[in-house]
Amino acid sequence: MEACCGATSMGSLQQPGGVQGPVFAPVTKFSQQLNFNFPRPVRSLSLKRGLVVERRASQVSVPAVETSSNEIPFEDYGRSEVDPEVDEIIKKEKNRQFRSLELIASENFTSRAVMETVGSCLTNKYSEGLPGKRFYQMGVNVQPLSGSPANFAVYTAILKPHDRIMGLDLPHGGHLSHGFMTAKRRVSGTSIYFESMPYRLDESTGIVDYDMLEKTAALFRPKLIIAGASAYSRDFDYPRMRKIADSVGAFLMMDMAHISGLVAASVVADPFEYCDIVTTTTHKSLRGPRGGMIFFKKDPVNGVELETAINNAVFPGLQGGPHNHTIGGLAVCLKHAQSPEFKAYQRRVVANCKALANRLVELGFELVSGGSDNHLVLVDLRPLGMDGARVEKILDMASITLNKNSVPGDKSALVPGGIRIGTPAMTTRGLREKDFVVVADLIKEGVEITMEAKKLVSGTKLGEFTKLVTSPDFPLKEKVESLKDRVETFTSRFPIPGV
Repeated sequence: MEACCGATSMGSLQQPGGVQGPVFAPVTKFSQQLNFNFPRPVRSLSLKRGLVVERRASQVSVPAVETSSNEIPFEDYGRSEVDPEVDEIIKKEKNRQFRSLELIASENFTSRAVMETVGSCLTNKYSEGLPGKRFYQMGVNVQPLSGSPANFAVYTAILKPHDRIMGLDLPHGGHLSHGFMTAKRRVSGTSIYFESMPYRLDESTGIVDYDMLEKTAALFRPKLIIAGASAYSRDFDYPRMRKIADSVGAFLMMDMAHISGLVAASVVADPFEYCDIVTTTTHKSLRGPRGGMIFFKKDPVNGVELETAINNAVFPGLQGGPHNHTIGGLAVCLKHAQSPEFKAYQRRVVANCKALANRLVELGFELVSGGSDNHLVLVDLRPLGMDGARVEKILDMASITLNKNSVPGDKSALVPGGIRIGTPAMTTRGLREKDFVVVADLIKEGVEITMEAKKLVSGTKLGEFTKLVTSPDFPLKEKVESLKDRVETFTSRFPIPGV
């Protein structure tokens, strides 16, 4: 991932008792009392008749400006003074994040350095266009606002309306922006403007069915084949997908949003050697701000100059000025992505995920594909007579945050048969492999409470279950509270960076 790399170290995590060493290397801390010796103009602002009037000390002679009692002083108040309600919401969210066991695979805790940059004066600056051209094998556009807009920019750059695409089916771990649709509705905007045909997993193995993909592609003849997923725990076979794409004259794109940090640290397979285009978000395993990137081959592919087409699709095609504060935060994040600390962190993410997967199997859970090569596991709860929606609800009540998720063979997206568990966020907070064994045990206890609760509901609808478990008279309330107390005691031993 050479196109997005530099070298530095990240800020330290303040480790409380019980945490085994820092996740990132420490940096020197400076006093907040910094004295600068260079002169600064004396400046005051006032609002008069809707206009900002500025007065500054200068050698230039300016006429005196009369003031009156009707002027409104321009005071730069803090958030707590301007909007106490929002300030209180943020304080509560900070407390929730600190006490909760954050296992959502698409979430992470970014660094103080990134937060400082995103909240800097760069947020005031509007700009358009692109910087000077650089010459690498892969080009990159860092202006997309997030992953789905990045994907749609690629589609509009290389496809015409109603051209054909193939992506992993959403119920089999794919992403909504890869063309998901049902028999009754074109759910994704991608499926509205383009014709999509999904490929799927082999349900007996939980691995992408490349043989069926090859057969289907030969019949459907897509112009674009998309690798990448939001709930797939294995590496993609990029050489095989490249061969299939070439056989039908299709572009090959990888959406590495979930695993971009793992790719940067070379702990999973590298898509850049085989794919024409690589897209990603920047706030998941990469630990950056909430943004997106598009990498593309510099040489023409299938007669298309990808650099010109993609850059024009981003701006002026789909977006106006970029978010400079986000791009600044991304630069800080990507510089850190080449540090030894970052690589060690990503290796720990994978090791923690394997430890979690192994313990879940020991506890009797069935995993889609049997394990994990990356940062997440997908648990199939159907053999237990359970579903992800009910388990997600009980675990959330116990301060364990994860996602309900479809598994192959599901009939309903509202009441899916599985849960998705990710390790990046809690690895950022300092959890090791032994800690994720504890995490698996806590999840097991939550699932058992859910199974008990389900038996107490006479009906089969999710709404009836939710009404029972949230009522003051819920018979298992003490069990949930006991689990919550132990979760928060465990989680509160570990710090959160940046806040």
